[in-house]
Amino acid sequence: MASYISHPLIKKNSIESRLYQQVLAGDVLKKGNTMVVAPTALGKTIVAILVAADRLQKVKNSKVLILAPSKPLAIQHEDSFKEFLTLPCSSITGAIKTEERVKRWEESRIISATPQTVESDLLNGRYDLSNVSLIVFDECHHGVGAYSYVYLASRYVQESNYNLILGLTASPGSDKAKIKEVCENLYIQNIVVKTEQDSDVRPYFNPVEIDWVRVKMSSELEKIKKYIDKALKVRLKALKNMGVIRTVSVGKVDVLKARGRIQGEIARSVNPDKELFQAISILSAVINIQHSQELIETQGIQTFNKYIGRLRKKKTKAAKSLMWDDNFGRAVKMAREAEKHGWEHPKLKEVTNILKKELGTGDGQTKLQSSRFKEKDEKSSKIIVFTQYRDTLEMIHQKLEKEGIKSAKFFGQAAKDGEKGLTQKEQKAIIKSFRMGEYDVLLSTSVAEEGIDIPAVDLVILYEPVPSEVRMIQRRGRTGRKRTGRVKVLITNGTRDEAYYWASVRKEEHMKYQLIDPKVLEELNASAVERMENQKKIKVIDRPKNEKSNPVVFADSREGNSKVIRHLSEMEIDVQIRSMAVGDYQVSDEVVIERKTAKDFVDSIIDKRLFKQARELSEEFKRPLLILEGDDIYNGMIHPNAVRGTIAAIAIDFGISIIPTRNSEDTAAMIKRIAVREQSGERVNIQIRTDKKPTSLWEQQLFIIESLPNIGPVNAKNLLKHFGSVEKVISASEEELQEVEGIGKKTAKNIRKVVESKYLYFENEIKEKKLL
Repeated sequence: MASYISHPLIKKNSIESRLYQQVLAGDVLKKGNTMVVAPTALGKTIVAILVAADRLQKVKNSKVLILAPSKPLAIQHEDSFKEFLTLPCSSITGAIKTEERVKRWEESRIISATPQTVESDLLNGRYDLSNVSLIVFDECHHGVGAYSYVYLASRYVQESNYNLILGLTASPGSDKAKIKEVCENLYIQNIVVKTEQDSDVRPYFNPVEIDWVRVKMSSELEKIKKYIDKALKVRLKALKNMGVIRTVSVGKVDVLKARGRIQGEIARSVNPDKELFQAISILSAVINIQHSQELIETQGIQTFNKYIGRLRKKKTKAAKSLMWDDNFGRAVKMAREAEKHGWEHPKLKEVTNILKKELGTGDGQTKLQSSRFKEKDEKSSKIIVFTQYRDTLEMIHQKLEKEGIKSAKFFGQAAKDGEKGLTQKEQKAIIKSFRMGEYDVLLSTSVAEEGIDIPAVDLVILYEPVPSEVRMIQRRGRTGRKRTGRVKVLITNGTRDEAYYWASVRKEEHMKYQLIDPKVLEELNASAVERMENQKKIKVIDRPKNEKSNPVVFADSREGNSKVIRHLSEMEIDVQIRSMAVGDYQVSDEVVIERKTAKDFVDSIIDKRLFKQARELSEEFKRPLLILEGDDIYNGMIHPNAVRGTIAAIAIDFGISIIPTRNSEDTAAMIKRIAVREQSGERVNIQIRTDKKPTSLWEQQLFIIESLPNIGPVNAKNLLKHFGSVEKVISASEEELQEVEGIGKKTAKNIRKVVESKYLYFENEIKEKKLL
């Protein structure tokens, strides 16, 4: 008979008593900031719930914040905590309006949220973390670089009086430096690793059987690959003769390193040698050929042909040279013929046969039992097929449809190569249909590896192995939740499939070793303690609404995940995030700042959006600025003279001043200095441009009247309707203005003051110079 955990805040008979979960929770409460590394379905969420219950009981009136990298996962955690705990729980995501988010924060004891939303709210001073007694970072391996987890952990350590951090992940990665970075960023002092082999876990864990399914490349594929190999060999020999590579036996990583090295030489040279640009072009072609090899070896003819179609549209020298190459051209022609004859990669036939066998179908006939009622049958199979590419996904889907197997395509929200992504609503509908048994198979790209509430499945099929141990663990974790799970990995003999599979196995073993190494744990503990002490010494800025001393900087919402905003918030700057029509930062009515990293600057030259942005900046603002961040501006795919010419055009033709900065912190410091100068040390009312300047006559008239104090769109229309023209509105007396609906005495007085007052530009300029 099962026993249940008894706790004042845990619903009666809701959480089964499992010793290993209680021990894990006890370790967190006893040892402090902890990362729990455990496979999916081991109950990491239950551990978080147990820790949360203890903290909420002991730290009166405190809150618990659970952070998840996606909206569906945040809502999933909200449901879990509501199911087991008695205290009010709600979720906060970007889909919820600002006022409602603040209300939920104030009224809830448990908040499940997406990190970007919480970061935005904190930067805008809507609430703080001072009374948060526990913060949970789910999928904590995301805590690197500029990801919001990093900022939120730092902010939490500064603000909260009851620091406790819990990180949850199935894998933080195999690289020691990556593990250390995650732990340092999240102030982790202790790592606990649980595996399915542990004696206290084994009784509760359904084993996962992994089966390698080997296939042999067809003779047609071998012939196509032979010509692709020849095209590659010619270019690698050329690169070796140029001294770019030492040997022709190089992989993708070696080629990327070589390209970076050549780009660096171009960047450092005032007048680069033409041979360097030739090397860059050849290296780009090599990258394209290596990708083509991979598609032929591991994916299929259709996927390869679609890639070639996209390659034809590119206008680069590298792409054109491939289309003119005899060997590569012959491979392309053979692939077209192969598709016409219906020849495909043997994996496609193998995956179809596996699915037919699993689903009890044969000869292309559907099952006798209606899929509508499969959810009632405990033994009915649920299967996910993972693949890297959308093109392969489409190919498998078409094949299964012909075979009478109902499949659903599941991929990300981003558009790719002209194909629209799935909206979150569409994703939810597909998952719901899959759960209800309307589809036999879910065909998914990497989007279903984590952060999506996928139902437990009986079989996971990997169309190809991936060289990432994190992704392999995530994919495996989709099965074995309710009963013994199974994974089938399709591997093409003698190809990179084998290399990728063994790479993931080695990385996983290395990861486990790193996580249990006492020296690593000791280093992490010492580092976390030191960093926490240093972080607590940093003053967190309190931003009362009526504060007058701190300059204000308005930042575009698209900059929300940049380090610049974080640095600004630490520099006694009141950062307010808005949706801006033009520019990234605005510090006055006249000054707007466009920030571009060196890479983004070069990319915007290539895709021709830079001059459009420059034109809009100069049209919308009197004194636009461009901050150019980073020192590798010439480290790109275009000639340095093209970069120099663009900079000259922006400065001379558009009158935009260009300010160089070293990094995001330097950029923040520069923006602060500009804001201080513009605002003379006092907060000023800044009109934020959420829309571009109007072009039609009536839009321009409304725009002028809306610029008057306390006048919005409705009052502007009322004024223009009443007086008939802009001139008559401007010349109206206070009494006449008050005759208009919505215009009170105070507003009328302010309008007259603006219209009648002398422009004291000279006096203000002297004041500014004295302050500086």
